[in-house]
Amino acid sequence: MRKMNFTAGRLQHLILIVAFFVLAAFVAVPQASNAQAQFLHKMDGKPLAKDFDLPDLDGNKIKLSDFKGKVVLVNFWATWCPPCRAEIPSMQRAWNILKDKDVMLLAIHVGGNEDRVWTFLTDFNVDFPVLLDANSKVSRSWPMMGLPVSFVIDPDGRIALQAIGGREWDDEKMIAQILALKK
Repeated sequence: MRKMNFTAGRLQHLILIVAFFVLAAFVAVPQASNAQAQFLHKMDGKPLAKDFDLPDLDGNKIKLSDFKGKVVLVNFWATWCPPCRAEIPSMQRAWNILKDKDVMLLAIHVGGNEDRVWTFLTDFNVDFPVLLDANSKVSRSWPMMGLPVSFVIDPDGRIALQAIGGREWDDEKMIAQILALKK
């Protein structure tokens, strides 16, 4: 077995190189994810949004078609999903802006336990409508790729924008993209 002989200078140089690359990786990742997190992508072909009829947390039935003529942000999420949990506070802040601009936000919890949803949401003082898709039937009928996923429906009932993964929903650019869909 060959023994490696590092001088103090070489070892220090090697440590500095490794530290530089580790630091560069940590700095680059948040910048890339922040850039992505503030962007909504156009939906190819603007497909018609599938209507649904789901209960909210109070048992009231809510239909997507109830909001025809409005811009609607539909977010699919779950309590067990870390990015879903992380975006809820920014979603509440966005709701505080959007509700006064006649834009609806519907958060659809996919599967799961209603009590767990209540417990989770009370920690964040959420007051936007949360619907329960207990058997995941609605979520399976939408073009989803994991959670969280969000769709912005235009006033004609078409999916105009989508976001795959968590976002900072109260970002100015995101709000502007959503409001630009209003007639």
